[in-house]
Amino acid sequence: MTSLNASCLSSPGFLAPPALRFEDVTFRLEEKPLLGPCSFTLEGIGPTLVMGPNGAGKSLLLRLAHGLLLPTLGQISWPGHEHCPRQAMVFQQPVLLRRSAVANLMHALAVNHVPRRERMKRAMDALDRFGLAAYAKNPARVLSGGQQQRLTLARAWLLSPQVLFLDEPTSALDPAAIKAVEAAVLEFHRRGTRIVMTTHDIHQARRLAGDVLFLSGGKIREHTPSEVFFEQPVSREAQAFIAGELVE
Repeated sequence: MTSLNASCLSSPGFLAPPALRFEDVTFRLEEKPLLGPCSFTLEGIGPTLVMGPNGAGKSLLLRLAHGLLLPTLGQISWPGHEHCPRQAMVFQQPVLLRRSAVANLMHALAVNHVPRRERMKRAMDALDRFGLAAYAKNPARVLSGGQQQRLTLARAWLLSPQVLFLDEPTSALDPAAIKAVEAAVLEFHRRGTRIVMTTHDIHQARRLAGDVLFLSGGKIREHTPSEVFFEQPVSREAQAFIAGELVE
């Protein structure tokens, strides 16, 4: 599924992403603390890999950053910008319309007021970029898992997000599909989109990360450049995670 923050999609042109700041952000559900307090700032374009064991709060952090949830306490901001940047979020399980691959993309363009005469060309260009042109007329829901995930990325690409959040986008895919999705993610990175992506796969993080945000127990234990995180982790939790040990 690709979630698009429509209020931030006023123009298809690209602008460099602003910083993302969490200031003492806490999220509680029925008074039970699930995340925080968290404070950090993401600058540059990363890619930032959000890592940690199951239940650490990775997906919750992305949903808060994208605006799908509101923090119980604290503030999430884009310093120096009155409004949030154009952004998209791709979820672990793709959710697509019951129509062809190209029609899924054309629908996204229509919703965002792209002139009808431009929709087919732009949709086909996006399919071609992500290796899906041959499947343009195929029903989106019968594509393979990897193809569906690339279709969600193509849909996001059309709208030129300045920030792309990805929540475990390759967790259910085979190695070939993982490689294809990672290549698609790096297309966004090369264009200048800030990538913020959750993963529990250490090998994937080594391949993609510019910096690592490591969580356990709903708290941020480390935020460092990837080479520092993998070679000299400071926190006990990160050391155990990298060593393949159980992290409480």
